[in-house]
Amino acid sequence: MMRKLLIANRGEIACRIMRTAKRLGVATVAVYSQVDAHALHVELADEAYLLGPAPALDSYLSIEKIIDVAKRSGSDAIHPGYGFLSENADFAESCAANGLIFVGPPPRAMRLLGSKSAAKAAMAEAGAPVAPGSSGGDDAELAEAARALGFPLLVKASAGGGGRGMRIVQSPDELSSALESARREARAAFGDDTLFIEKYFSGYKHVEIQIFADSHGDVISFHERDCSLQRRRQKIIEETPAPGLSSSLRQKMSEAAVRVARAAGYVGAGTVEFLVGDDHFYFLEMNTRLQVEHPVTEMVSNQDLVEWQLRVACGAPLPLTQNDLKLSGCAIEARLCAEDPARGFIPSAGELIHFRAPQRAAFLRIDSGVRAGDLVTPYYDSLLAKLIVYGENRAQALARLQAALEEVEIVGVSTNLDLLRAISKSDAMARGDYDTEFVTNTIDALTAPAETDLDLDRVLVAAAASVFLADVRRAAREASTAAGDEWSPWAETYAWRLYDRAGYEFAVTQANRKLTAQILRPQHGGFSLNFGGVETPVNVQKMGDRLLLLVNGVKHEVGTVDVDDGLVIILRGRNNVLNWLQAATSAQSQGPSDERVLAPMPATVTRVAVKQGDAVSKGETLVVLEAMKMEIAMAAPHEGIVKSVAYAAGDMAKEGAELVTLMRREGA
Repeated sequence: MMRKLLIANRGEIACRIMRTAKRLGVATVAVYSQVDAHALHVELADEAYLLGPAPALDSYLSIEKIIDVAKRSGSDAIHPGYGFLSENADFAESCAANGLIFVGPPPRAMRLLGSKSAAKAAMAEAGAPVAPGSSGGDDAELAEAARALGFPLLVKASAGGGGRGMRIVQSPDELSSALESARREARAAFGDDTLFIEKYFSGYKHVEIQIFADSHGDVISFHERDCSLQRRRQKIIEETPAPGLSSSLRQKMSEAAVRVARAAGYVGAGTVEFLVGDDHFYFLEMNTRLQVEHPVTEMVSNQDLVEWQLRVACGAPLPLTQNDLKLSGCAIEARLCAEDPARGFIPSAGELIHFRAPQRAAFLRIDSGVRAGDLVTPYYDSLLAKLIVYGENRAQALARLQAALEEVEIVGVSTNLDLLRAISKSDAMARGDYDTEFVTNTIDALTAPAETDLDLDRVLVAAAASVFLADVRRAAREASTAAGDEWSPWAETYAWRLYDRAGYEFAVTQANRKLTAQILRPQHGGFSLNFGGVETPVNVQKMGDRLLLLVNGVKHEVGTVDVDDGLVIILRGRNNVLNWLQAATSAQSQGPSDERVLAPMPATVTRVAVKQGDAVSKGETLVVLEAMKMEIAMAAPHEGIVKSVAYAAGDMAKEGAELVTLMRREGA
């Protein structure tokens, strides 16, 4: 076994690898960019070294810098994790040239199978059906291949994965912009902008086979994983085994995956991905690395695949043979991401003010690279954490997933938590009857706001009133102390003497709603609340960072988190953002401007499509931003004339920054 391991990655995968390495007695070395100086993976490592500025090209994608850190730290191996350089054959060769063990496949096998177009050719040679498409080329060659293939089709990055550099093209007039956008995104994410095209199949499932090979010629396969629940061609929920998959298809796909791994001289962990119809399948690609969803395979096999990787990289044989491998039960993984599903999954950045995960159990695992107080930046992937559950059967696993998701609390950035909850409770999920288009086709229903509930509103207002009262009492104590007076609990009611017997009118806003109530007779331990014309007794008890409210005798446990101009009430696992009325009125008084296009988050400007004086149509792209490895096209909100453009390609825009100013055309 190696002595010291450098993990050339960040986030939850870096933390995951470190935990296994430490268990095996292997020292760990972290690398980090300037914005990750206080990240969790840096804290967990035995040693940590700065790579450079935040952009990945200057830090996590710099082969030269990572090799230099490996030498300086005395590391004898490098684990690339997934993403960044994990499928970069040049990186693997550089490791070998410098006497370092690369925890991954040999460069030759990586080049053959890591390139999606080359892998398709290898799989076809191995006798597996492949999705029709091109093998690559420049834009002109791809356009010619597209005309021959027909629409709809997919433009895909040959390197890397995770849905980046991938675009669905419905018609010929969309192809040029899709090629340009996909190349730009692939270059930023993987340092390689090679593209190819492939026929797009509607209504299919995305199923993959986990294989593992050693340097002694042995290759085995695990149960398949169903990864069909996706948004923007990226997975968000995965499970094993795949529901509804016939044993004959499983056998055929496993045999094809093993054949191609043997033919390529593959070593290490790899994943062979397929599109699956009712009774047939097409090979898609092979990921020559560990997958984000590998924990579900670990749960049903009771194996640590990172440990397998480390041992195989040192020349050891596979720990188990195919016949020895025992797989049982069902496991499901849900990815918690910093993004807003209701706004097209736009990434979200900012401080993670509050993060509470459920307690770990034998059947529940949480893989996370963040904690409360961390800064979620726009530079990297939006993945925050993964919840992985195990059950003796699928129904039990799904019930455990639903329960675990209800216990998650997160405040500070927008997340897909409520979407994950909605999917986990959907009829389609219960039946296992979903495909790669399920989320896209049902997103409106999955993200629909809950109906107004008067009883729920009463609890929210009671919680907000409790926080307000606590602030008043704290201010009274501080004022007494500052004045040199001896504080008395009788002084707590002082602020309320300013108001008449009717009590204090208290108001907050939630989204576009105003909630008004009266706080009556505040006293130690509670008050009365007049809401909706009904007077309700409220008792309050502090429990650590929680409030236990008895509202009209009914118990409610809530979390409260202060945010700018208001607070978040966490009730029944849901975030309820309330703004103090004064702050909300101040913000509204400015009035929205339909002439300014603002950056929705900190982002890099990758393309400016207009200039001063241009006439634009509603919906026309003005500026393209890149954040969290995702492109965001900022469109014209109405027809008009460009008055000014504030940024150029390559500039970094702050959240809320004015990108383009439009002048309305008369009558627009």
